[in-house]
Amino acid sequence: MMSLSLVELQQLLDVLQTMDVGLVILDRQYKVHFWNDFMANHANKSAEEVAGKSLFDVFSNLPQDWLKQKTETVIALETLAFSTWEQRPHLFPFYSYRALTGRSSAMYQNLTFMPISSGGKVDKMAIIVYDVTEAANNRLALEDTNQRLSVLSRTDPLTGLLNRRSWELALAEEFARCRRSNYTSTLMMFDIDHFKQVNDTYGHPVGDKVLQHTAELLNGSLRTTDKAGRYGGEEFALLLVDTDAAQASQLADRLTNALAEQPAVIGDKAIRITISAGIAELTDDMQDAQQWIKAADDALYRAKSAGRNTICLA
Repeated sequence: MMSLSLVELQQLLDVLQTMDVGLVILDRQYKVHFWNDFMANHANKSAEEVAGKSLFDVFSNLPQDWLKQKTETVIALETLAFSTWEQRPHLFPFYSYRALTGRSSAMYQNLTFMPISSGGKVDKMAIIVYDVTEAANNRLALEDTNQRLSVLSRTDPLTGLLNRRSWELALAEEFARCRRSNYTSTLMMFDIDHFKQVNDTYGHPVGDKVLQHTAELLNGSLRTTDKAGRYGGEEFALLLVDTDAAQASQLADRLTNALAEQPAVIGDKAIRITISAGIAELTDDMQDAQQWIKAADDALYRAKSAGRNTICLA
C-alpha cells in the first residue's frame, strides 16, 4: 500500500509549492484542496479562486470518465498510478511556453496519481503534473524524421512512385499471397515511347518533367491497393491487385487516353506522350515473381516491336 501521512504530505506540499511541476489535491468529491504555483500560473487561476471548487467546474472540458476511472482505481487499491503523454497528451489544457519550436502550443504532460490517507483511510488524492513538452516534441520530431527517411528509402525521388527495389518486394509479397489463396493479380510494364528523343530534343530537365507528368496521371488511374513503381529510366511497373488481364487492359486504356488528352506542358512546349505496355496475368506455370516480370517484359517488347503506342497481353 502506498499513501501519505499528514506530516509527509505537509513536507511534500512545502517542496512542491514552487517546483516546476503541478500539484493538485482533491477530495473524494473532486473538490480542490491544494493548488500550487505551477497550476496557478498555467491555469491563470489562483489557489484562492479554485479552493473548494469541483475540478470539473474549474475545467469544464476535462475527460471526466477517464479521470474518474483513474482516481477511483487509485483510491480503491491505495496505490500509485501513472499516465504518460503517449497514452493521453495532456489532462489539463495548458499552453506550453517551451513549444516555440514544437508542433503544438499545448503542453504535453506526464501524470502521477497518489492516494493520501488520513486516520488510516484514503480520503484525498494528489495529481502531480510534469511538463514533458520538450521531450515529447523531440520524440515526435524524431519519429517524423524516421518516417520521412523510411518513405525516401522506398520511393523514387523524381516521380514519388515506389523505387524498383520496393516495388519488387511488393511484387514478391503479392506473388506469395496469390499462391497461398489462389487469387488473381496482374502485372503491367510500360515504357514512354521515344523518350530518348525527348531528352535529345529538349534536354534532360524536360525529360524529368515528362516522367513526373506521366507518374501523376498514372497515380490518378490507380486504386489504393495497386502498387506503381518506376522500374528504371522511362519504364514503369504496375502491380494490379485482385485484377485480371481484361481489367488491366481497361486501366491501360484509361492511362493512354489520359496521356493523349493531357500532354505534358513545360514552359511553352506541349509534349504529347504515348506509351507501350505489356500485361501479364499471374498463371499457374509461373514459378516465381521473376517469371511474372519476364512475361510482362516480353509482352512490352512485342508492343514496342509492333510500332509502339500499343498494349500487348502476355
